[in-house]
Amino acid sequence: MIRFSVQLFGLTVFAIALIWVVGTGEAVQTATAGNEILWADTTHFDVSTPPSENKIEKKKNTRDSFLRDVRKLTQTAYNIRNRYMEEVDTEEIIKAGIKGMLSNLDRYSVLMEPVAYNSLMESTDGKYEGLGMQIDARENHIIIVSPIEGTPAYRKGLRAGDSIWKINDKSTDGMSTSDASKLMRGKAGTSVMLTIKRAGIDDLLEFDVERAVIALKSVNYSGIVPQTNIGYVRLSRFAKETSHELREAINALNDKNIDGLIFDLRSNGGGLLDQAIETAELFLPEGSEVVYTKGQFENTESHHYSSRPPIYPDKPLIILVDEGTASASEIVSGAIQDWDRGLIVGNNTYGKGLVQTIIDIDNDRDYHLKLTIAKYYVPSGRCIQKPEKQGKVNSDSYISAHNAKKDEDTDSLKVSDEPIFYTNGGRIVYGGGGIIPDVEVDRELWKPIEINLTRKSMFFDFAIQYVADHPNVKPTLEITDDIVKQFRAFIKSKDFDYKTALQVALEKFEDQVKEDGSESTFEPSIDKMSNLINAEKDNDFDKSLDYIKRTIKREIISSIAGERGVYEQVILPTDKTIKRAVEIIQSGSEYSSMLSKGMKKAEL
Repeated sequence: MIRFSVQLFGLTVFAIALIWVVGTGEAVQTATAGNEILWADTTHFDVSTPPSENKIEKKKNTRDSFLRDVRKLTQTAYNIRNRYMEEVDTEEIIKAGIKGMLSNLDRYSVLMEPVAYNSLMESTDGKYEGLGMQIDARENHIIIVSPIEGTPAYRKGLRAGDSIWKINDKSTDGMSTSDASKLMRGKAGTSVMLTIKRAGIDDLLEFDVERAVIALKSVNYSGIVPQTNIGYVRLSRFAKETSHELREAINALNDKNIDGLIFDLRSNGGGLLDQAIETAELFLPEGSEVVYTKGQFENTESHHYSSRPPIYPDKPLIILVDEGTASASEIVSGAIQDWDRGLIVGNNTYGKGLVQTIIDIDNDRDYHLKLTIAKYYVPSGRCIQKPEKQGKVNSDSYISAHNAKKDEDTDSLKVSDEPIFYTNGGRIVYGGGGIIPDVEVDRELWKPIEINLTRKSMFFDFAIQYVADHPNVKPTLEITDDIVKQFRAFIKSKDFDYKTALQVALEKFEDQVKEDGSESTFEPSIDKMSNLINAEKDNDFDKSLDYIKRTIKREIISSIAGERGVYEQVILPTDKTIKRAVEIIQSGSEYSSMLSKGMKKAEL
């Protein structure tokens, strides 16, 4: 009883501490963080000074009423622990209580348990100790999707498509990717034995691979767009070394005296705030405001400025964005747009601009509270965060957003009802959350056959078999009619099939007919409709031939030449958003006219 009373006292102290911290946002160093860490998702470790007492007294709930509410929690926990008919796990009860409190807040305020917390730390650090490869679970085994260049897995000769049958003599049959990762990760300098089944080779292969510190690069690719003198940089995350990597990449392109730069932030979900600021200052004049934060308490308001001269100060700059461009990426693209430093090309961004703090719960390093305390605003005053009713997504959000149809009766960007703001040069930009591009590029809608060929790994599996059958294939490969014919035969041998939206609707209708006992009336029509749908499906392959050829080529080149080969042979020559950006830069007049549309000067 005494021990549980101590637990209840701890819960009360935690709850009081929690309410003190809600609303604070000044980032400070902590024993947990070592250094101030700010995420543009955005989170930081925080044990800040609570808001002043008179500020709290102005809130609806007074301190006394709050303490009465806390007693309700402690009494409930006490009664569950001491009166429930069966023994309960008090830790699980308390966790459920915390999650219940957070459920009334925004969806980004969560209780972080060890796996989620460690994953966040890894993405922030940009490194881990292991072998260096992407894996997936397929057909009851672990498959190597891609070894990361320069890592132990890459140097040992492991290939995309290799099937890992054993890890240190432990069978991977039915193993999850998380369990496989745990076995393959470990202290740098130690080794792990992998038993591999490779396409085209009968015998199993064994690889003794020494673990190392694996650096996760932020810059996936940098180079020159073919047939131009325009630089291209693809950035996938904002981690601790991002600005350093970017600085090196852009300096290398500057040495080639490029005519313009395309900075690709598509599908970049964000990361560290300081890296977003240091990225923006590569392009903006020293002293330019990049972003500011604002919450309900005064100490959550802070302004962030570029602190160094830019390394790419005045030549044409285009930033590519899409629905997956979020948080830190939106800070950078918003600042560039607001200062008229470059053009934004692509599609509306995600709209995620929350300041969050990560707090140890009662000094328990296993559990952390990730709490939203403020929002981000770009220099014009636009709030990055999209209203929650617009921003909520489900597990199919990416495909749903990608394939969302435009409203034919309204502007495709749907900005007419959004608040108006002005850039430094007087151009109109719109609020409402996210960043709206200066130039929209129509998205390529995915057809059902394309989604399912990709989802069921048909392209990947075919590429592995093709490379095994053609070991001397070159990255300059062109996809001929014969290769397409081989792919058709391959997916047929795999019994590939999929359902169209019409098939799903027809099946539901047929089920309802059976339930109503009306088969005799509708069965002839259902059969006729089914035949028509199947006939239409037979034409789907040919209608998607361009996509199919590009994706076959992409997977084959990825297998033999890695990510760099894919960019140089597939993405840069064929991506229509990149092509549009190239057109704008090469035009010269189009680029400059878009940046000089402002009618009046606005102070930022």
